[in-house]
Amino acid sequence: MIKRSVAWIGSAAVLLSVMWLQPLWAADSNEKDIRTRGEESAPLTLIEYSDFTCGYCLKFFKETWPQIQARYVETGKVKFLYRDYPRADQGPGVDAATAARCAGDQGKYWAMHDRLFAEGGRLGKTVYLSHAAAIGLDQTAFQTCVKDGRHTQSIFEDREEANRWGFHGTPGFILVRTHTAPTEKEPAVAIPGAFPFEMFAQEIDRLLASAGR
Repeated sequence: MIKRSVAWIGSAAVLLSVMWLQPLWAADSNEKDIRTRGEESAPLTLIEYSDFTCGYCLKFFKETWPQIQARYVETGKVKFLYRDYPRADQGPGVDAATAARCAGDQGKYWAMHDRLFAEGGRLGKTVYLSHAAAIGLDQTAFQTCVKDGRHTQSIFEDREEANRWGFHGTPGFILVRTHTAPTEKEPAVAIPGAFPFEMFAQEIDRLLASAGR
């Protein structure tokens, strides 16, 4: 069961109070999520729901993400999670998400992820194979993984998770405390779009400051 209340902050950030049995973003085993950047002990977690074919997702990746990474992720303040939100049920968005997941099976998720976004929307089978070779993947294993669809269900489960947060487009971001679930008193913060770095910084700094108090 999900309990949600919504209130607007300015024109961009939404407060969401969602009661989960266990935070989806908190590590519950010794196995690190391969789609995580930053330290597991970081006090805050930022979750992105994104599509490799989305122009605004690309804008975030090129303009905003490097600043978040430098100020918050590399300094141990924020853990970053990437989640798939293919806008179509088939096609390049799903194919690209699959290629990244299959690269992740060989320990190269972020190498493929970053290359796919760097393509600026120019995606296709030859692109995936070229990147797979460039980052040193076992080509046979990679192609088998892409063809057998082993990650398809999980990709769409990510999209369903985003829908439960209230997102119906990309990108969408959720900012939460890493080790505690949102409450009515301290709800999660949703940022529905590729807003400037200053918007993210404002919300991150606010939560970090309140944690200090």
